[in-house]
Amino acid sequence: MNAAIVVEGVLGVVALGTATDAYLIRRRLKRSEEHVQVLEAALRSNEPQVRLLDGKTRAMARTVANSVLQTAERLRDGGVTRLLSSSLDDLATWVTADQKAIERIAAPDGTVTLFFSDIENSTSINEHIGDSAWLRTLKDHETIVRSAIEAQSGHVVKNSGDGFMAVFRDPFAAVTASTDIQRKLAAHKRLVRIPVRVRIGLHSGPVVSHEGDFFGKNVAMAARVADKASGSEILASEAVRDVLTAAHTNVRMTAIAEVELKGLSGTHRLWRVSY
Repeated sequence: MNAAIVVEGVLGVVALGTATDAYLIRRRLKRSEEHVQVLEAALRSNEPQVRLLDGKTRAMARTVANSVLQTAERLRDGGVTRLLSSSLDDLATWVTADQKAIERIAAPDGTVTLFFSDIENSTSINEHIGDSAWLRTLKDHETIVRSAIEAQSGHVVKNSGDGFMAVFRDPFAAVTASTDIQRKLAAHKRLVRIPVRVRIGLHSGPVVSHEGDFFGKNVAMAARVADKASGSEILASEAVRDVLTAAHTNVRMTAIAEVELKGLSGTHRLWRVSY
């Protein structure tokens, strides 16, 4: 056993921390546990190459090895979902830590437009194209989505790799960013070949209320709207449509059937944004 194998083992374990998808974590966890065995054997070894590692490096390797073993134990006890926050439901919970920044971006009347996006069938794509191509895909996807959001002065609340949550000052900025994202994705030859399709949901509402619960409901509403989208759709709530209509914008929207949204009472009419 040589020092190169030890380094390979460390890198394999560290790679677990870069995973952004349940499938990817499962594969890397299996690989990393194998690397841990290599590390432990190397660290117990008296071979000259291993003895060349200084005390700090050996200590770091032991720490990394222990960390991945603890991660494996948590996964076996609670499943992958305990360590991930990539679903639309989970995205809605991330807003709490960023609420002050969101309040600063709000319009004078205290409203924001919430944006949720999600790569459709991300796990299946990952399985089909492999880890290396998937990570490149996530990078290309992030570049397109983040640049479009920032170009309209939007604020990214969270990026889960295959999904984004963002807020905008007004619906027109959110729609402009959304249509820009879909056009750039459609023009990206490699992403089209895979294919990568991003569904987007938009909803406008107040940041806070006297009762303190309106914002939570609005976040849930935006997430549910996105969850109803499919393929490369942009769906918007009635609230978004009302503001855009009142402002006499040139945004074209088509009504779809009223739908029930999980966790929200009544039925809700959604609008498909043309681009």
